[in-house]
Amino acid sequence: MKDLVIIGGGPAGMSAAIAAYESGIRDILILERDEHLGGILQQCIHNGFGLHKFGEELTGPEYAWKYEKQVRALGIEYKCNTMVLDLSADKVITATNSEDGIFQIQAKAVILAMGCRERPKGALQIAGSRPAGIYSAGTAQKFVNQKGYLPGKQVVILGSGDIGLIMARRMTLEGANVHAVCEIMPYSGGLARNIQQCLHDFNIPLKLSHTVVEIHGKERLEGVTIAQVDENRRPIAATGEYIPCDTLLLSVGLIPENELSKAAQVKICATTNGAIVDQDRQTSVPGIFACGNVLHVHDLVDFVSQEAEIAGKAAAEYIRGNPPENISIAVKTDGKIRYTVPQIITRKTDVTVYFRVTDVYRNVKICVSNGETVLLTKKRLKVAPGEMESVTLKGKQLDQVQELYFSLEAV
Repeated sequence: MKDLVIIGGGPAGMSAAIAAYESGIRDILILERDEHLGGILQQCIHNGFGLHKFGEELTGPEYAWKYEKQVRALGIEYKCNTMVLDLSADKVITATNSEDGIFQIQAKAVILAMGCRERPKGALQIAGSRPAGIYSAGTAQKFVNQKGYLPGKQVVILGSGDIGLIMARRMTLEGANVHAVCEIMPYSGGLARNIQQCLHDFNIPLKLSHTVVEIHGKERLEGVTIAQVDENRRPIAATGEYIPCDTLLLSVGLIPENELSKAAQVKICATTNGAIVDQDRQTSVPGIFACGNVLHVHDLVDFVSQEAEIAGKAAAEYIRGNPPENISIAVKTDGKIRYTVPQIITRKTDVTVYFRVTDVYRNVKICVSNGETVLLTKKRLKVAPGEMESVTLKGKQLDQVQELYFSLEAV
C-alpha cells in the first residue's frame, strides 16, 4: 500500500511529487520506465527552459536536474527502469522491472504523468516504399543529442511543431542541409520564437500549406515529392516538386500516452486525447489525477510544472480525506476555441482555464459568459493554435454559474 503513486518521472511527475510532499504526504513512489528521471528533457539540450518557473534560461537536462535534486533531497522514493503494465479503477498498479519482477501496488491516489508520444509515419498514408532515412523528429533528436549519430545530411522536415523547428536548427548546426520545413496547415504549429530562432535565423524555408505526397527510394531514401494543398488539405497535383534528400523527419503531432488511463476507465476527451479533468486535475475516477502532456500537449515545460503542482496538492487533499464541494460547472466552447482544460469545475475557487484556438485570429476578444451574463473579456491582437492561451476566473465569479461558455469575438 502506498499513499501516492506517480506514473512517470519526467518534469510533471517530479513536480507533482514535490508538491504533494510539501503538502504533507510522505509515502510517495514515482515509477519511471526510463533509466533516469527527467523524461524527454534528457534529450532536449537546447536552452529556453525555466524562464517562467525559475527566472533563468536553462537547457532541458538542467531544468530536469533542478527537480531531481529536490526529489533526492526530500527522500522521495522512485523506481527507474520500471514499466507500468496496468492500472485499475480502484487504483491497483501492476508494474515490472528486472529487480522486483512483476509486482502490484495498491495506492490511495494516483497521478498520471506519462507524457506523450509522436504520431508515426503509418498514420500519414504517404505513397512510396519504406526506405531507411525516415525518422520522427524526437528519434532524430535522441540520435543527435544523446547517441552522437547524425541521421543524414540532406534533410526535409514534415510538420512545423516545436520539435520539428528545433531539429531544423539542430541538424543545420551539425552540418546537415535542411532543404525545407513543410506544413500542411496555413500556419505553423510551433511557437513564434522557435519559427524565428530556428528557421528564419538560419534561412530555412517554411512552406505553409504544403505536404509530402510521395517517398522515393528503396534501400535508402533518395528524395521526396512535396505539393501544395488546397483549403481542404488535398494535394494540388500541378504543384508537385521533387526534393532530393536522404532524410525525412516527421514532426506531425503528439499523442498523449493514455492507454493506462483508459484501462482505469478514465473518461477521455476526444479533442485533446487526454483525460477529462476538473480544476484540481482530478479525472472522472476519484483519486486518479492527470497532469502534463498526458493531459494535453503544452508549449512550455514551465507550464507543465505549474499544472503538476496543482495535481500534487489536490492528491494530497484527497489522501487526507478532504472532500470537494458538490458542484458541477461544465466548460463549453464555440467553434473557434478548440478545447479547454479543465473541462469541468467542481469547486468554487480561483481557477485558470487553459485553451487553444482552431485557427489564427487577429484583433479578437476572449469572452467567458454564463448564459447572457459576460463574466470576463480579454483582448488579444493575435491568437494562434501553436500558442496556449489562458484566463483566470475568481471563485466569487462562479456563484450561481451553471455553465461557462468560452468564445472568440471580433473587436
